Amino acid sequence: MDIDQKYKEDPMHRYTLSASAVADDLEPIAIAIHEILNRLPVTAKSRDKPGIRVEEGRVVDRHYTGPVLEDAIRANRLIKTTPTSGPYKGVPVTVSPLRDGEGVAIGAIGVVDITGIFDLATLMEHQSAIIKQVCGKDPCPLPSESIEAKR
Repeated sequence: MDIDQKYKEDPMHRYTLSASAVADDLEPIAIAIHEILNRLPVTAKSRDKPGIRVEEGRVVDRHYTGPVLEDAIRANRLIKTTPTSGPYKGVPVTVSPLRDGEGVAIGAIGVVDITGIFDLATLMEHQSAIIKQVCGKDPCPLPSESIEAKR
């Protein structure tokens, strides 16, 4: 039996995302994304209902909503930010709207953004202090420690 035939006979294996999807509707996709991203925390919600929060391989909240999920739905755009409240306070996140065929936001899904932890501008700003901490002296590496000196 091919997969299309199976779905025709057993529609319970089909998931449809909508503006009123509940946590159970969002769970398979949230878990899949969580696993693909090496178990980074994932959140998702529909426009009209609370959603889901997945961490450490399991659902930790089935009535989840967060300010960034709400903002992404309302603005209908990708948001990269660091929340000032909630369970991810102080942790960079990326949240994308889930859109219907007409481009209307019907929900949102978000992940903890490990790339946001590495702020290149801040790193460059503190480069000399970091070099002094690592090397203990300036210039770093010392001329005798450079790659050319070791050839």
